[in-house]
Amino acid sequence: VQLQASGGGLVQAGESLRLSCAASGRTFSSYVMGWFRQAPGKEREFVTAISRSGGRTYYADSVKSRFTISRDISVNTVYLRMNSLKPEDTAVYYCAADHSTYIRTHASLYDYWGQGTLVTVSS
Repeated sequence: VQLQASGGGLVQAGESLRLSCAASGRTFSSYVMGWFRQAPGKEREFVTAISRSGGRTYYADSVKSRFTISRDISVNTVYLRMNSLKPEDTAVYYCAADHSTYIRTHASLYDYWGQGTLVTVSS
């Protein structure tokens, strides 16, 4: 599976962005899809993930109620809608695919990674 993330940019605090992650191959629905982020000088951290069917989601506490993950199997794409952005959301955002049958939050468990897209939130 090859992943291509896009949609990052520079926004002001309180604004919104939607990230997209397009996956190649016909096995997209076989993977749990996740979003992670890495701020300068910090470790990569889990943001959110969605189950294979899209019926279950899980969020880090720091983004709960502000971010929404979704997936469209017909176009092999997973989305991350980010509302009420804060300066502390500034990071490179990565999408990733996990062959697991359930949602996991550890980056080391994910099999495939996109190249990352930079989100910068100014105050």
